[in-house]
Amino acid sequence: QAPCPQWPYCRKRCSYCNFNTYVVPAVDEVAVRACLVREAQTLLRLSQVHSVTSVFFGGGTPSLASPGTVAAVLEVVAGAAHLPAGAEVTLEANPSSTSTSRLTGFRAAGVNRLSIGVQVRGALPAAAPAAPRDPIVTALPPQSLDDAELRMLGREHTAAEAQKAVEAARGLFPGRTSIDLLFGLPGQSLDAWAQRLEAALGLCDDHISLYQLTLERGTALAAQVRGGALPAPPQDLLADMYQTARTVLVAAGFRHYEVSNFARKGALSTHNLSYWRADQYIGVGPGAHGRFVLRGEGGRSREARVQTLEPVTWMREVQSQGHGTRSRAVLSPLEQLEELLTLGLRMDEGITHKRWRHFSPQLSLQAVFGVPGEAQALQQHGWLVLDSGGLRCTWAGLAVLDSLLPDLLWQLQRV
Repeated sequence: QAPCPQWPYCRKRCSYCNFNTYVVPAVDEVAVRACLVREAQTLLRLSQVHSVTSVFFGGGTPSLASPGTVAAVLEVVAGAAHLPAGAEVTLEANPSSTSTSRLTGFRAAGVNRLSIGVQVRGALPAAAPAAPRDPIVTALPPQSLDDAELRMLGREHTAAEAQKAVEAARGLFPGRTSIDLLFGLPGQSLDAWAQRLEAALGLCDDHISLYQLTLERGTALAAQVRGGALPAPPQDLLADMYQTARTVLVAAGFRHYEVSNFARKGALSTHNLSYWRADQYIGVGPGAHGRFVLRGEGGRSREARVQTLEPVTWMREVQSQGHGTRSRAVLSPLEQLEELLTLGLRMDEGITHKRWRHFSPQLSLQAVFGVPGEAQALQQHGWLVLDSGGLRCTWAGLAVLDSLLPDLLWQLQRV
């Protein structure tokens, strides 16, 4: 299982962000830490987890918390379950809050993988829905290495500061630092994007995450585009940007192991993979999401849980009842298979027969997708493969996954 503590606070809201983040004059970190610790204890007890494969500190901007808060949460996790010495512990960070001394403090607290810059989730050209939040040390050049682009995105740091942060991160977390690249910005050309890629390759470590900017309703950037102040990029340009990046990164030795993620030298993210393989994970903190079985209450079914969004309300609930779960719903067998299909096909490995059997002991992959129907048509067109390894997209299919999923989900639902 994988605990996912969330720190909901930021210094500034970026123009494209619609995450559950809060900008406040002051944060009572002692109180927030105590609530994170207590909720982690409660949910770990409810899940009766025996071993933890990874921990991911997301947000918000968790690098604004102190290393002491990170250490306190990790201590609780290690006290409730086996936390192997080599378990992946990731922290999302922002270039403006990542001095070398601060990063050294996080490393001493137990962090061994760093994610610099708030990760931007968004649909790729016809890609599947993003997982709960890509976790992995993403030392990103703040989604951009261009100061004008950074100002448009509302970022509070410069490209030079971002580069300095990435270099510091690589020094402390060699081979465990990733770069997030954001494309499809208003007015961004294919040539400008190619230049960003080249700059990133000169700076990056062994992992890159690639995201298309999504103009979310209610954000400042979406309002600017809707009002005509900024141009919206055409869909064919977005597709060209994505394909250009795939080609360039693979040529540079990166494995395209998931729709949005590329790694070389085996530097895949353990935590990311736990989402896409539909493993259990425990969301801790305001707005956190989780998927796990409540074995501590005698449960046998996987539940989807969402914690209360607003931090003050969440803290009040944690203090009174030990956790701030706002909603919980038992996932039906069909809903679990739908999630497995939607997330599993994001990976180049796809969905193995063994993993499918774990969720569907009676109905095999072959019985669902090996019969005449939509899946066979997609195989004949070169988008999909079903063989002894399982079900997976081809290289071409991975780029248009969103357009394949409706047919596959419909076939699954029929069966």
